[in-house]
Amino acid sequence: MRKINYWLIKTEPNQYSWDDLVNDGSTYWDGVRNYAARQHLNTMQPGDQVFIYHSMSATEIVGIAEVTTSAYQDPTTHDTRWVVVDIKPVKPLAKPVTLQDVKATKSLQNMALVRISRLSVQPVTKQEFDTILKIAE
Repeated sequence: MRKINYWLIKTEPNQYSWDDLVNDGSTYWDGVRNYAARQHLNTMQPGDQVFIYHSMSATEIVGIAEVTTSAYQDPTTHDTRWVVVDIKPVKPLAKPVTLQDVKATKSLQNMALVRISRLSVQPVTKQEFDTILKIAE
């Protein structure tokens, strides 16, 4: 059985929010134009779990989505270097986990969200994923 990987993707809620994803039922994650973020999209596989993070105004993790496809050509551009994956909502967090919560948790100090805050698609370790779920209870 394949190992599940964990990720965090950022979105500005005024552009595309958790509620938009829930209402749509699924979407392709497009618009990524950073090489490191693109590599993470290329690594994602169906079944991987993804935190949805509202950036800019709220700065909080609000829900969990699941990757439903491997990476494929971003349909919003003809440039073949850029890819998307499809995701679907799994569940909202019982309580959003703020960036302040993450930074205040000692075991999350090495999380990409803290170290590489501008990256729009980030890996999350299983331990980080579980810790965030515990904070959200």
